[in-house]
Amino acid sequence: MNRLVAYIVRLAIILFGYAVASLAASAFLNILFLASLGFTPQDAQPVATASLYFSIPFVALFVAYFAFMPAAIVILIAEILGRRDWLFYALAGAVVAGVFLGLVDHAQESTFAVTDTSAIMAVIGGGMVGGIFYWLSAGRWAGSWWQGDARSTGKT
Repeated sequence: MNRLVAYIVRLAIILFGYAVASLAASAFLNILFLASLGFTPQDAQPVATASLYFSIPFVALFVAYFAFMPAAIVILIAEILGRRDWLFYALAGAVVAGVFLGLVDHAQESTFAVTDTSAIMAVIGGGMVGGIFYWLSAGRWAGSWWQGDARSTGKT
């Protein structure tokens, strides 16, 4: 029963970490978009700030949707290997973003293929930011659900 509870708790932590990562990647992309339009923190008007309250969670839904399968594979690998370093998650986020870009580029019915170099780098940077925020919220305890039993029983 303790093992089942550990699995359920870890799954909840993983889902929470994925939501945090999606929001962080969305915020990064939104801020880059505003910066590309010429907005600076000094120019931030209440309208621009208020629009971020809506657009960041809205774009996070799309980020979470499109990155789900590659991110699930990366999270599964990280959990099995027990990877707990931030660099792994940052590079894994870049790989997830790269897989997304590759899938969008090769999809036949895709009308939103990303071809501009700066947009490609922004998406990859968003993946890296998402990976780091996943590490901050859930990745630092990767593999703890099955490594905790070996420590408690005295096995190495």
